[in-house]
Amino acid sequence: MKILITGGAGFIASNICDAYIKAGHKVVVVDNLSSGKKVNLNPKAKFYRVDICDKKKINDIFKKEKPDMVNHHAAQIDVRKSVSDPMFDAGVNIIGTLNLLENSILYKVKKFIFASSGGVMYGECGRIPPTETKIPEPLSPYGVAKRTVEIYLNYYAKTYGLNYLALRYGNVYGPRQDPHGEAGVVAIFIKRILSDDKIMIFGNGNQLRDYVFVSDIVAANVAALSKGKNDIINIATGKTKSVNDLFFELAKISGYLKKPVYMPQRPGELFKSSLSPDKAKRVLNWASKIDFKTGVELTYKYFSAKDKIK
Repeated sequence: MKILITGGAGFIASNICDAYIKAGHKVVVVDNLSSGKKVNLNPKAKFYRVDICDKKKINDIFKKEKPDMVNHHAAQIDVRKSVSDPMFDAGVNIIGTLNLLENSILYKVKKFIFASSGGVMYGECGRIPPTETKIPEPLSPYGVAKRTVEIYLNYYAKTYGLNYLALRYGNVYGPRQDPHGEAGVVAIFIKRILSDDKIMIFGNGNQLRDYVFVSDIVAANVAALSKGKNDIINIATGKTKSVNDLFFELAKISGYLKKPVYMPQRPGELFKSSLSPDKAKRVLNWASKIDFKTGVELTYKYFSAKDKIK
């Protein structure tokens, strides 16, 4: 089948693109390269350097390509940016998505797969990882936008019959993650280790996150092509590791000897974020396969090899 992937030059979606092509699908990538990189693009994918907010160009692409499915990963992903400029965040993450949804209806797309976020959806998490039935409590414009799109997806399904699947990711990490900016603590730590720079940890480092390796995210997106309908599903491990755990694991792997520098905790940061993967097992027959130690090692090897090449 033909699949249109937005953000297909980015960290997560480029890995999904590779898997779709390997499975024999035709892939069309739409990415404005604001954060994605050309080097991530699969040469077998047809590429359009276009912003999802461009109504005419997006319409032209849908009209020409007539995709069977849309996998939507293009987004403004910086939570801090969403706080400082919520109108820009909404313009990309809500209006841009509506542009894709309108064209999906017009050109009879069979299914719309949406990259949502579990990390910003559930607020502070307790001892038991929350399921999809927990009432969303997004605490940033970024989270509000993700939840808004989920509601729109339900509307388009009920009104126009557009099938969808919204995947709420945990903290995704792995090869091709951007080590610059605020997102992606694993890649940021590795980059600083390779440069022999000091690593800063905000707060006491005991903050807990559900880290899920990118190949597991890819597997969920492959399963989503044929499984799941008009649903919201957590994609995570159900287990948490602290920022300190991450630091000491990387230090052990790399031989890094500097101690972390503890900085004041950032206001509004969650202490614990975790997700229940039980529904993913039932609906997608999916479960994470890469444990934390293995995933961190694979990610470090990827970046250290790149660093040596440079």
